Amino acid sequence: MQACDEDPALHLEFLANYIAELSLLEYSLLSYSPSLIAASAIFLARFVLQPTKYPWNSTLAHYTQYKPSELSECVKTLHRLSSVGPGSNLPSIREKYSQHKYKFVAKKQCPPQIPAEFFRDAAC
Repeated sequence: MQACDEDPALHLEFLANYIAELSLLEYSLLSYSPSLIAASAIFLARFVLQPTKYPWNSTLAHYTQYKPSELSECVKTLHRLSSVGPGSNLPSIREKYSQHKYKFVAKKQCPPQIPAEFFRDAAC
């Protein structure tokens, strides 16, 4: 039964959804296309779940049509949003994703910095 709780694809999906939902109330992200925000949310979710592994690969680049360098600024803004503590101005979103049915993804610790080399296009 525990194997169902530890499904990494489900954690990735919930974490990316959580990050994308945080973006909905952030004015500075209005200049980005929805597809860029979605790709950036996946990039950041993969980074949070495996901080030592390159979060972008050739498959993701192929299907999204985005290179890591194109995601850089949006990912950094999303990183800032997801790194803000529990006293932020988005408590309902954090509370929602702090529940068991969402695998407590809002409680995951986001590493303080994303290595610059993760945004280099040659990495994927």
